[in-house]
Parts: sequence; C-alpha cells; structure tokens
Amino acid sequence: MTPSPSPSPTPTPRVRRARSVAPWWFALPAMLLFAFVVLVPSVRGVYYAFTDWDGLDPDFSFVGLDNFTAMFSDSDATRAIWQTLLIAVSITVVQNAVGLLLALGVNSAIRSRNVLRVFLFAPAVITPIVTAYLWRNLLGPDGAVNSLLGAAGLDGSRQDWLGSPRLALWSVIGVIVWQYAGYSMVIFVAGLQSVPKEVHEAAAIDGAGPVRRFWSVTRPLLAPALTINLMLSIIGGIKLFDQVYALTGGGPGHATDTLSTLIYKDAFALGEFGYSIALAVVLTIIVAVVSTGQYLVLSRNERTMS
Repeated sequence: MTPSPSPSPTPTPRVRRARSVAPWWFALPAMLLFAFVVLVPSVRGVYYAFTDWDGLDPDFSFVGLDNFTAMFSDSDATRAIWQTLLIAVSITVVQNAVGLLLALGVNSAIRSRNVLRVFLFAPAVITPIVTAYLWRNLLGPDGAVNSLLGAAGLDGSRQDWLGSPRLALWSVIGVIVWQYAGYSMVIFVAGLQSVPKEVHEAAAIDGAGPVRRFWSVTRPLLAPALTINLMLSIIGGIKLFDQVYALTGGGPGHATDTLSTLIYKDAFALGEFGYSIALAVVLTIIVAVVSTGQYLVLSRNERTMS
C-alpha cells in the first residue's frame, strides 16, 4: 500500500513576506530607469512651465501662472486647442467608421479577403513622416490628384488642397484616416472573428436580416474592439504632430496648427520654452481627461451590452 504524501508545511509569515518582496528587486532596475528617463524630466518640465526660461540661459525667473493666463489670451493658442479637438474627433469618427466597414468587407466569404487585409493594413506600417511627404506631393498644385481631376475633365474641382485655409485641415484629416483606417480594420476583424457563428446562424433562422444581425448580435460583441479603437484614435489625434508638420507646417497661416505644432514652434523657433512647456502641460491634461472620461463611458457601455 502506497503511503500518502505528507502535507507540505505552511509557510511562516517571514517566508511569505520574503516571497512577496523578492519580485520587486527584479523590477527595481526598470523602475529606476523609468524614473530617470520619464518621471524626473516630466517633473522638471512642469516646474519650467511656471518660469520664463528660454531654453539656453541658465538664469530664469519664476513667473507663476503668467504662461497659462497668456495662453488663454493668445488667439493662436486657443485656435490650436480647438483645431486639435476638431482633428481628434473627426479622425476618431471617420477612421473607425471606415475601419468597421472595411472589416465587415474583408471578414466576409470573398476569396481575396486575405490579400485585401494585407493591402489595406499596409499604410499603417509606413513611417508617418514618409506618408506625409508622399501626400504633400500628391496634393500639391501640380500633384497627381489635380492631374487626375484635370484628365477626367474636372478642371473646376482642382484645388490647392494644402494651401487653402478652407481645405488644408480637412486634407490633413483625410491623410490620417487613409493611413490608419487599416489599423482600426485589423482590430475590428479580430473582434468579428471572436463572435460565435452559432449566434449568427440562430439569428438568421429567427428571420433576422443582415442589418438586424449586425445591430443586435455583432455590435454588442464588438464593444471591446470599439473601446480599443476609440481610445487609440482619440489619443493619437490629440497628440498629432509629425503628419501635420510635414504636410503643412501648421499653415497656411495657423489654419492647421495643433497644440503639438505650436509647442514646437514656440520652443525651437521663438525660444519661449517656458510658454511651450505650459502648452505641453495643457495638452497632457487634455489627453488625460479625454481618455479617462472616454474609458469610463465605454467601459460602462461594455458592461451594459454584455
């Protein structure tokens, strides 16, 4: 008869504390590096937002809230804030709508769906600055877009897409949506593939059409993918810099300036580092508030749908 194994001894409180403390020693080097690279510069940056530092002179004065009060009386800054929010909201709505439509298309039974997924996702892996310079040439006065319109007999539709204050901002939004709609598509495809086929088949047997099946069956189960897409697109839209700066430089005039481009100009062109850091602090607050509020709302919707 095989003897039963003896029960393992219960760890003492000292052993349990040692086991719980040990993993922190492994994380300590990474935490120290993170503090040195991120936390310390961020704290120092917040301090400089309350000074008149020009970025070079070691002597500077503490000015309190002057940079922040000047910001809200500066027409360029307030315009950049509104344009940043407009870009972020437009990109979020249009990019996710296009991405969802593409996902529904490539998730169907068409034979070329795998090839289409590759081609539609390809722009998302191109460096944003490369994409911006490509589209700057395409949208130029003598670029391919106007040439195609002229060849099609639509000379009246030829525009200075990036040089017109009325069209430049929407042209930038169109370029961003073109590049990242495929990224949203991939996330939606992953969500669609997690929907059980049996649920769709049961709804079809009950007489539900394609639109009804999507709205009542697919849409609630896509809530996690929608949350991820909305979070990524809204945060990316608020922080947008490289594509805007490469396409228009914030122009014409200040028609496409965002908070990020204005921060760059004030810091490196005008030498107003204290003021530009104050703008960066406001940008950080906007990102934190918008992303947190959006996450809370979407999380509640996820729980409601489930």
